[in-house]
Amino acid sequence: MHLLFFQNPADMARVTFPDNLLIHTGGIREAEVTAASYRDLIQALSERWPDLREPLMKSSVAIDGQIYQNAYLEPIGVDSDVFFMPRIEGG
Repeated sequence: MHLLFFQNPADMARVTFPDNLLIHTGGIREAEVTAASYRDLIQALSERWPDLREPLMKSSVAIDGQIYQNAYLEPIGVDSDVFFMPRIEGG
């Protein structure tokens, strides 16, 4: 498993990427990121992996166990767990 740290991991949220996003992260499954909001998180991840921005914007996300389709203004704590996942679409 590949793990990437942006700063001191004790002060950061843990982000986990699903298999379909690993192509954009160079195989890195988890990253530790400091972000005050989901918007800040997307910005930080996009600065590291520019090709990741569009797939992230099309993904659902679970922040501390709560699943969101649109989490843009949701807060991210220093000890939050963030999981990206493909959106489930119905017809």
